[in-house]
Parts: sequence; C-alpha cells; structure tokens
Amino acid sequence: MPEQLKKTFPSFSKELIQDIKTNEVIKNFSSGEVIMRTGQYIKNTILVTKGTIKVYREDDDGGEFFMYYLQPGQACALSMVCAAKNEKSQIMAKVVDDAEVVMVPLSLMDKWMMEHRSWYEFVIGTYRNRFEEVLEVIDSIAFRAMDERLEFYLKRQVEACGCKELKLSHQEIGSDLNTSREVISRLLKKMEQRGLVILHRNQIEILM
Repeated sequence: MPEQLKKTFPSFSKELIQDIKTNEVIKNFSSGEVIMRTGQYIKNTILVTKGTIKVYREDDDGGEFFMYYLQPGQACALSMVCAAKNEKSQIMAKVVDDAEVVMVPLSLMDKWMMEHRSWYEFVIGTYRNRFEEVLEVIDSIAFRAMDERLEFYLKRQVEACGCKELKLSHQEIGSDLNTSREVISRLLKKMEQRGLVILHRNQIEILM
C-alpha cells in the first residue's frame, strides 16, 4: 500500500507516507453510500485512493446542491476546515463510483503541517483548488441563466469522468442544480436540437 499511496499522491514525502501508514484506517464504500452527512462532527481527514465521491450542500428542507467531486489523489478541503475549528460538517458526501479512502485522524493535521513540508503544500493546494472551484460555482449561480448553468454543469461532469456518455437522470441533474426535472428536460431538449447532446434513457451523450 505505501507504493499505491505514493502513486496516488506523488507529492507526498517518504516520511509523510510512513506517518500516514502508521495512523491510517482504510475503508471501502459502494456506489450510493453517504460517507459524510451535514451536521456530523468530522474526526478524520479523507484521502481518496479509488473511485469518485460527490460533495453537496443541503438546505433546511433536504434540497441538494452539487459543489464538486473528490477523486483519487484528492482530499476534502471543507472537512479540513471543519476540523481546524472543531465544527460540524456543512456538507454531504456521497459515493458515485465504488471508492476506497484513507482516513487519518484530524488530531494529526496541525502536527503534520509543521513536520512535513509535502503535507503543508498539499493542504494549501487543496484549499486553493477548492476555493477556485467554489468561486466558479458561485459565478455560475450569480451570473448565468439556467441554460448556461446546465452547460457548465455537464462540462464539469465530462471532466470528472473523462467520458462523453453521462449516466444521469433529468431528476438527478435537477436536484444538483436545485431546479425541477421539467426545467432540465426542456433545456436538454433544446440542447439536443442545437446538436450539443443526444438524449438516451437515463444517459446523455455529450457532443459539445
């Protein structure tokens, strides 16, 4: 596993990997499982080694809004922030593709920030990348009409999976964008007429 960890997180030093190995708990999750819920206390930093995890914000009525994906070689920045302040999680994380994660106690985070330069740079890089991604989402909400938001959303899905066929229902997309299935169906039909997508049952082929 040290070799696998080094392959997935190539920036980690040998000393850091050894510390991770000493303190880690490896867990596997199946597609559809929720691994982090809004309101729970976070006790571990989550490093993704396999699979894909979807991160959401939830409103008081249980509505969901898609924020970003976690993929191999990445960690959840928001869980790190919650840990630093000993606060409850403000997000929900759900497995999209069967995932393997390395969990490391958050109590070690500050210690490693001082002892391991590679961990310090990884954490700062994680914060920066997620901040930029969240800014893109905010820009999408604030400055784009729903048809532009949908195109932006689909492009993010393509980038995340590295594929052109997205196995997404109109209802799922509506939930991610906090709008109705009917609105998404209508906009997708318009995109199909423009030659940007081909619609199949619970699958969207991206042409743009």
